Amino acid sequence: MSKPLFTVEQAAQQLNLHPKTVLRYIRDGRLTATRMGKSYRIPRAELDAFAGLASGGAQTGPEARTTCITDMPGVTVEAAERISTFLQSAAMTGDASTPPLHLQTAFDPLAQTLKIVVIGTPADVGRLLEMLHLHMRARA
Repeated sequence: MSKPLFTVEQAAQQLNLHPKTVLRYIRDGRLTATRMGKSYRIPRAELDAFAGLASGGAQTGPEARTTCITDMPGVTVEAAERISTFLQSAAMTGDASTPPLHLQTAFDPLAQTLKIVVIGTPADVGRLLEMLHLHMRARA
């Protein structure tokens, strides 16, 4: 079975980029492509890797997912914004092989409570909660 190949225009559409940007990435060596006559062809695997998508070939099965809800009472508006920004940036770390970590925060200004909902693998959720604990201890 042959591997699907994309033209520069098709790749640009997939990546939401201008075709000239895709050509520049190819010429800079950031995106691997094969020259065919006067045009380029980009393999699906290269396009997925460039876009940061996992290839899906080595998956052994579904992993366990953990949902954690944390309530933090006595939080000011400024502290809630600071904590939310810290957690969002920490949750976005990883590469294409890292399972996604979903994070939601909600602040109630009347009750002065911050609610944090994290969904991910048990190890990733545990690491994020540990980072939150260390962050809060450093602020105290």
